[in-house]
Amino acid sequence: MIEGEYAGAFGPLRDLLERNLADGSDVGAAVAVVHDGDLVADLWGGEARPGVPWTRDTIVQVWSVTKTMAALTLLVLVDRGEVDLDAPVATYWPAFAAAGKGDVLVGQVLGHASGVPGWSRPVSVEDLLDLELSEGWLAEEAPWYEPGSASAYQILDHGHLVDGIVRGATGRPLAEVFRDEVAGPLGADFFIGVPDDRLDDCADLLSPPRSSVDFSQLPPDHFLLRTIANPFLTMPVCNSEPWRRGAMAAAGGHGNARGVARAQAVVSHGGELDGTRLLGHGTIDRIFDVQADGTDLVLVLPLVFGTGYALPGPSAPAVPAGRTCWWTGYGGAIVVNDLDRRTTIAYTPNQLAEHMVSSPRTDAYVSTALSCLEDL
Repeated sequence: MIEGEYAGAFGPLRDLLERNLADGSDVGAAVAVVHDGDLVADLWGGEARPGVPWTRDTIVQVWSVTKTMAALTLLVLVDRGEVDLDAPVATYWPAFAAAGKGDVLVGQVLGHASGVPGWSRPVSVEDLLDLELSEGWLAEEAPWYEPGSASAYQILDHGHLVDGIVRGATGRPLAEVFRDEVAGPLGADFFIGVPDDRLDDCADLLSPPRSSVDFSQLPPDHFLLRTIANPFLTMPVCNSEPWRRGAMAAAGGHGNARGVARAQAVVSHGGELDGTRLLGHGTIDRIFDVQADGTDLVLVLPLVFGTGYALPGPSAPAVPAGRTCWWTGYGGAIVVNDLDRRTTIAYTPNQLAEHMVSSPRTDAYVSTALSCLEDL
């Protein structure tokens, strides 16, 4: 049974969610669209956990969609003049200058071109959740390649890198600044670190099918192997309370589609939503400054990274061309900010699919939502 509300033109989006829940493509999921300031679709259904229905307040880990929240938080500080995208990271985090990283720029970090896509030393889940410890190790890390020359997707350390900048600039951790300066003012149901009173609202993640990628064909020093498995995040880890409470801003954020869309719509709506302005037009323009364009050294896919978001490209065929910024999460979650249409689309499932950047299930939600817009 599908619950929620939607404008009549979004009937096909509701029908898609219903079909996917019926055939098992989705087990529990939500999809939302904010258009021209209005929540024109807010739909959910299925199970959060066995025997527990997905409700309006259900939240789920959205993996790397969390990175868009980290980016938005840092861009708010940029807009206020507290951080300069063109300044070295070491301006705010002096220890980061070690091992030849003194010239790495804040904008390069947001564009996955910092040269530091992970840790060389073995890192445990416990280490990952101890932000100041593992950020200290990143500060000591030598670049894996020439910073700024290409993107190397910062799968697990992106949030640590951004947190180090935010913490240095404000004296407060990223998760706290996001809560107080972004999610709170916008009324967005999204958390980088789930509070105790919302733990019961968390949906359990369900493992994806076995990957068709033959990792044994990659050389042992390949960046993908050096990052994705250090540490490797299993479903029992991600469904645990310590992980959910943790402030892992690369992949650990929890929200629902409405919360994701609500937070990110400030980008698609010119920096202001419902009278709350977080970004000026000049700051939004900086999102479209290309930091890297080419084959990503971790994901081995052609990607265009702007400042904090990916931009349209061949690896995500459903993302529309034009003034659009977006990113996705492992298993299928996605947010698309279409500034030309003043629209944000979000999808948050608990059943993971084989999906790194795109997949048929996620593409169908984005394409259907865009098609529905034409009938509004």
